[in-house]
Amino acid sequence: MNTLLNGRRLIAATLLLACSSWAAAQGTTPAAPMQAPAATAGTQKAVFAGGCFWCVESDFDKVDGVLSTTSGYTGGKTANPTYEQVSNKVTGHAEAVEIVFDPKKVSYEKLVEHFWRTIDPTTKDAQFCDHGSPYRTAIFANDAAQLKAAKASLDALQKSKPFKDPIVTEIVLAGPFYKAEDYHQDYYKKNPVRYQYYRAACGRDARLKQLWGDKAAVH
Repeated sequence: MNTLLNGRRLIAATLLLACSSWAAAQGTTPAAPMQAPAATAGTQKAVFAGGCFWCVESDFDKVDGVLSTTSGYTGGKTANPTYEQVSNKVTGHAEAVEIVFDPKKVSYEKLVEHFWRTIDPTTKDAQFCDHGSPYRTAIFANDAAQLKAAKASLDALQKSKPFKDPIVTEIVLAGPFYKAEDYHQDYYKKNPVRYQYYRAACGRDARLKQLWGDKAAVH
């Protein structure tokens, strides 16, 4: 099996495999047509793409008011895509995370603000060591109110950002969200050593600190 799917590669010589490279080497890729947890009464959903979805899960699980995070695929044209299809850039989907949150504890606006400080919004079709459209950054708004809030956040950030490069993160209305294979869910918890190697060698936190300074959401 090919362990170097597009945009993923060996990192730090033989010590570390990039996010999806290692996952692709685990054996047969299971089918992906599974549903993410439904929002229950009193909860809401948010969907963000920030490169490797393992990292996005980890970054949002730490936020008070976030009830669950689910890795998956969205923004493309293929129904029920597999990880391999997404990584091969034939679906148009991005790796993304669907967040169920309690709006009484954390607002959508606060989640968007947190999202900005977990990504590099200046790179198109890439995040850190992962390259290609599946690793683009995006806010997938679930309704008109979220779309308005996300665009307002972007407008404010354009005036206050601590870096010179333009922001290229997409803000679009969400389409169907397809849950990723089980071995991707909670990867940072199931494989903490590999995950930390990946995150460090990929330069995620170092780049976040460079961009955002003490406002960066780093580990």
